[in-house]
Amino acid sequence: MIRTLGQMEEKVLALKKKHRIAVAWAQDPNTIGAIHKAVKRGFIEAILIGKLSEIRKTCKAEGIDDKIFTLVESDNEIQASSEAVRLAKAGDADIVMKGLVGTDKFLKAIMDKEKGLMIPNAVISYVCALEIPAYHKLLFITDPAVIPFPDLDQKVAMARYAIEMAQKFGVKKPKIALIGASEKMSRHFENSVDYSIMCKMADRNQIKNCVMDGPLDIFLACDKKSIEIKGVETPVNGDADILLFPSLESSNPFYKGLMLFANGELAGLIRGTEKPVIVMSRSESEMSKYFCIALSCLMA
Repeated sequence: MIRTLGQMEEKVLALKKKHRIAVAWAQDPNTIGAIHKAVKRGFIEAILIGKLSEIRKTCKAEGIDDKIFTLVESDNEIQASSEAVRLAKAGDADIVMKGLVGTDKFLKAIMDKEKGLMIPNAVISYVCALEIPAYHKLLFITDPAVIPFPDLDQKVAMARYAIEMAQKFGVKKPKIALIGASEKMSRHFENSVDYSIMCKMADRNQIKNCVMDGPLDIFLACDKKSIEIKGVETPVNGDADILLFPSLESSNPFYKGLMLFANGELAGLIRGTEKPVIVMSRSESEMSKYFCIALSCLMA
């Protein structure tokens, strides 16, 4: 089982395969630094789309030879996003990545019904693997980036995407905690109903290859001592592999807090698309962006 993002990188390197990545509005130092590292490590060929003067200026400041990239001029971030998607749609890129472009503008290009990368009738969602020094293994979370308030069908899709990703890391039957403020069912929390249906679906193998329980709070999901203290019986047993959150407003601050205050690093992807799509916060670290690139190659 892959327990660290470094081990994931090693698995990607062992595949000895190069993928082509198109990066929209690619002039920021962290994105260029991450792409440069992946190119040097030999598993990426990069197409950087944006203001070429800014890209070259950033490369020079970072001591990077811009000739190792294919550079494509673009007037604005919307045009850059459309071009990155077009390249992937045409088979000239295997992966699409967001640079400095705003997430809403980037996803609009991805989700365009005629020219975008959505799989017909699929749910678009985001799954990421978090490496946190305080936890004993990688922790997968969903959805901190795309769906504001997922309904039941979207939550089921989120769970399936997370299971698929965890299995790529060698977790054969991941434990999924359906996160709430408490472990108690309550009519005051609408997600309690969805969670009960999902748990029954997992019991009946409608959601396959997982152990699922919820609602659970973070302590019961990830801390065995809390299980003993509270005396709550749950098959997740304080050893969750996947945390499924009820809203973007709950999951996004959770992961950003871990990145800022707990030295976390992540690797994440959009799921439900024809090609892997990397969406990162513009302030994300170079290493996290690099790990996202490696993950996209693992999932491609």
